[in-house]
Amino acid sequence: MSYRAPYAEDAAKSRGRRFPEADSRTRTPFARDRDRIIHTTAFRRLKEKTQVFVAHEGDHFRTRLTHSLEVAQIARSLAAGLGLDHDLAETIALAHDLGHPPFGHAGEDELEKQAAQWGGFDHNVQTFRVVTELERRYPDFDGLNLTWETLEGVIKHNGPVTSKLAKPSWKAVVDFNAGYDLELGGWAGAEAQVAALSDDIAYNNHDVDDGLQAGLFTLDELMDVPLIGPILAAVRSERPDLNQDLTRMEAVRRMIGAMIDDVMGETLQRAAASRVGSADDVRALDHALVSFSSDMAEDLARLREFLYTRMYRHWRVNRTRSQARRILAEMFSLFMAEPDVLPTEWFIRSQNGDEAGRARVVCDYIAGMTDRFAIEEHRRLFHLDVWN
Repeated sequence: MSYRAPYAEDAAKSRGRRFPEADSRTRTPFARDRDRIIHTTAFRRLKEKTQVFVAHEGDHFRTRLTHSLEVAQIARSLAAGLGLDHDLAETIALAHDLGHPPFGHAGEDELEKQAAQWGGFDHNVQTFRVVTELERRYPDFDGLNLTWETLEGVIKHNGPVTSKLAKPSWKAVVDFNAGYDLELGGWAGAEAQVAALSDDIAYNNHDVDDGLQAGLFTLDELMDVPLIGPILAAVRSERPDLNQDLTRMEAVRRMIGAMIDDVMGETLQRAAASRVGSADDVRALDHALVSFSSDMAEDLARLREFLYTRMYRHWRVNRTRSQARRILAEMFSLFMAEPDVLPTEWFIRSQNGDEAGRARVVCDYIAGMTDRFAIEEHRRLFHLDVWN
């Protein structure tokens, strides 16, 4: 890193880990966190978890895994450009979707509905529980024992979370924080904010790409949409020789670049105006340091409106969402009523508490499923043909 911003996190001055460990001889603490995340079972399962399209619908559509890798690449590049710790930004980006259940937001919505009377479900909290509790890979502690800065970024990358702490679904975060203060009322460091914006950059661009490839809308229909429309017009004007596929990919590439340039410009302006001189100065601000400009934010809002109506609520996607919600609803109800049909390990866990505790175990079991496993498990439980 040739330039280091004064408000960048310094791995050598990390606040450490909840359970002290000897330093690695070859990696910084943040790089070590990244490697621990990559080796988790939860990370591998992202390969068959829905982004927009269910994993089996096509080999070329994004999954949670490819999405997370794309977010991490953008985060690392953006952090390097801003003089921040790119290992930390990449780590938080790789971790941000570990708690997502199968079938994307449809799966999350259904688990929240089914578990509402027992505390509900929140994928951000589930991600936090994955890295602090559910992954069991080490003999001396549950979870991954990540650095303070990484844990802060995992739970606070979108901003302060004190307004959420009264929700029953956030109890695990409250309990953890009581013994290891993550300063939940403040902003996270700049690297975590970079990871959050990189998520926005990745999914807006790649949902456009996937939607076009799926035939849910056309290049011509994007011409009047802010941001992508003018970029697409410029590509067609400059390179009329390109076919539809290359035109699509060139427009998406340029849109990613435009969004990254906008974040860098806006962030550097905010840093100069607020005179932040340390990572703790970033946390003390009453607003985000890393941000889109107001013009870019407005254009993105219009783009999301288009994607919502033409993609996320397209009848083909709606059918998949409907199927997904029925699969999870039926499994949740069965596991709550007959926990003895759970695999032995999960059945034992379900017996170690009250009904709310059982609901949390059922959520953990379902949330850990891939799309494919959820479909197969549902068939095993509800369809007699698999007995043959």
